[in-house]
Amino acid sequence: MAAELATARPPSNGGANGRTEAPVGSVEVLLDERELRTIYINAYRMHTLPEEVAIDLGFNMPNPNHNGQNGAQQQILFKVTDRVVMSYSSAKRMAAALTQLVRRYEQQVGEIPAPPRMRARPQVAEPVAAGTP
Repeated sequence: MAAELATARPPSNGGANGRTEAPVGSVEVLLDERELRTIYINAYRMHTLPEEVAIDLGFNMPNPNHNGQNGAQQQILFKVTDRVVMSYSSAKRMAAALTQLVRRYEQQVGEIPAPPRMRARPQVAEPVAAGTP
């Protein structure tokens, strides 16, 4: 199977004779999608480093190994499948692009309801009364 390179070109500025003329100083971007993977995520976790942001991607699901006996609390497993590491400037550009994307979507179909926040509660040991064995 032959590999294909997609070309992202700047929009036409209406050149003469139907030719597309790129603006002066523009750069042609070639997209190599031969190793592209598609993943589904419904959860993420962010780590901050001095010069970069790391985002773990994956999905939340009920813990398949949880037996739920003796009134045990329900468990959610965050299965991390991928990690993205980027500079803060790339993170800022991505945040702006995602904000614009969601804003346009909501203008077309209506507001997306915010999901309830799910935070894992830390397991805290019960205090032991003084003098109890």
